[in-house]
Amino acid sequence: MTGAGPERLGRPRLHLRETDSTNERARALAAAGAPHGTLVTAGVQTAGRGRQGRRWEAAPGDALLCSLVLRRAGELLSLRAGLAVADVAGHDARVKWPNDVLVAGRKVAGVLVEARPQDGWAVLGIGVNLAAAPAVEGAAGLGRTDLEAALGELLAALERRLAEPGATTLTALRERDALLGQAVTWDGGSGVGDGIEPGGGLRVRPADGEVVVLSAGEVHLARPG
Repeated sequence: MTGAGPERLGRPRLHLRETDSTNERARALAAAGAPHGTLVTAGVQTAGRGRQGRRWEAAPGDALLCSLVLRRAGELLSLRAGLAVADVAGHDARVKWPNDVLVAGRKVAGVLVEARPQDGWAVLGIGVNLAAAPAVEGAAGLGRTDLEAALGELLAALERRLAEPGATTLTALRERDALLGQAVTWDGGSGVGDGIEPGGGLRVRPADGEVVVLSAGEVHLARPG
């Protein structure tokens, strides 16, 4: 929902000491009729998922693991979510389109959106490395230990980002664009990041100069050399 005041997120809340995946639990709650803003959090995930089917791994107590049921998600949900996480991560955080959050070039958070528009809901899963980085190449942590404080900041940032006009989101995202001017590759091509389209897609300029707009999929920063 956009254009109105922020809607409160995080109630009701289900907290689990351990679960397979907060997204799986949230999907089940959504299918059973859980209201907008329902929150699932966990201390440990045994089968956490990231984008492109990857596993999300984190040591107990080191990461914020949460999923929200959204029934009025509006446009640009995935982009708004990544930007909200970057708000919490700090001024130097950048967003690698569509929603990976980087600090000093290292990933500190990821977002997974699983939507069922025909049933009127979406589940927004977020994992943030707080205390330390997991044993994953290229990952980092924020050096924070108070998970509940970080959760409160994240929910507040999400409320603001989901309520603001899409143009405001895109302007803020362009200011944090980790791919702008960077060599990137994707399944089917390579080029240089050329900014964010008004519709939220990623502009990439291949060597032949013809701009390509990516609306979905995975984009990687090209390795030097």
